[in-house]
Amino acid sequence: MKHHVYIISNRNRTVYVGLTNDLVRRVDQHKKGTFENAFTRRYNFDRLVYFEEATTRSAAAKREKQIKGWTYAKKVALIESVNPQWRDLKITWRDIFL
Repeated sequence: MKHHVYIISNRNRTVYVGLTNDLVRRVDQHKKGTFENAFTRRYNFDRLVYFEEATTRSAAAKREKQIKGWTYAKKVALIESVNPQWRDLKITWRDIFL
């Protein structure tokens, strides 16, 4: 089973780092605000700006923890290394996963 570490953002470029085994479902949940009391719903996290695949849950959890420990500047550099305009990648990757 594949796992993904992902970063979603909002209009203010606040970032949230997460981990999932179903990227399509999880990003849809964030976009729809599925969980009422969630941080991502309160601050309207509505765009997937970065993701990477890991072969195991353990590897994904380790990478998630690593990224979460980084400074904001380092997270921005990671995002901008593949997505300099902070586009919503959900639009382009759905064809890959569906």
